[in-house]
Amino acid sequence: MPEVLGYEVPAEQGIEIVVDILHSPVLVIDTANGYSDGESERRIAEGVRRAGGLPAGHWIATKVDGKDGDYSGNRVRRSVEESAERLGLDRFPLVYLHDPEFALDQGLDEPGGAVDALIGLRDAGVIEHLGVAGGDVAVMNRFLDLGVFEVLLNHNRYTLVDRSADALFERAAADGLGVVNAAYLGGGLLANPDGPRSYAYRPAADATVEAALALRELCRAHGTDLPTAALQLSLRDPRIHMSVVGFTKRSRLDGLPASVAQELPEEFWTAAEALLPDSRYWLDPPQ
Repeated sequence: MPEVLGYEVPAEQGIEIVVDILHSPVLVIDTANGYSDGESERRIAEGVRRAGGLPAGHWIATKVDGKDGDYSGNRVRRSVEESAERLGLDRFPLVYLHDPEFALDQGLDEPGGAVDALIGLRDAGVIEHLGVAGGDVAVMNRFLDLGVFEVLLNHNRYTLVDRSADALFERAAADGLGVVNAAYLGGGLLANPDGPRSYAYRPAADATVEAALALRELCRAHGTDLPTAALQLSLRDPRIHMSVVGFTKRSRLDGLPASVAQELPEEFWTAAEALLPDSRYWLDPPQ
């Protein structure tokens, strides 16, 4: 996804990473119908084939996407069919309604719309669990109000430099939903603050960049690195049941167990909280 990563991952490299993941402790692969126009799902399917099938306990979550301005109920059913064809699956453990904030004019939650189509597929046994995945906190709350989703995925809004999703996660956890935290690196800033100064795929505020740089120094002082601390923030929160980790290189996968296992002292977290930018610099400041 060069539009997100800023570079293209060669097909063979991507497939090999899938094979490696299937032989690792990582149990869930997250994808979407629209990622690189289906190329993500195709590469995952080839990786699964080379690995000899999905190992026991491993599973794939995907997301439905609109296409060419169409996010109707019919389009949602076709999206699931496309994903099934690419991935070689006839049943999905989890399917998300993807990025509804960009299709609010499509009547997603109206009778016969996208949400109804997903409910119908769940009732038919094609989908086991329904989720909603997106960014904008107000929109996520609106779709949780429907009472039909079992899993919430939110991205870029619960990180070392942005807590826009704090109340959203609190609400979802209280309602008994599964909570998935994605893009805890903010689209790259918390992986490498010296790289492009963007956060959540848009220019980052100076305060956000300054916080990331200060957090990196704090990490060094405590014998860790910024990506590990960013992951640990997500892992240590009892409201969060799953954290989405992005891989383009085998080295990231190899280093993951150590990052997961590392425990940081409370004094680190106290100092990190003091570096959190003011909420006016967050993606969705509390109202």
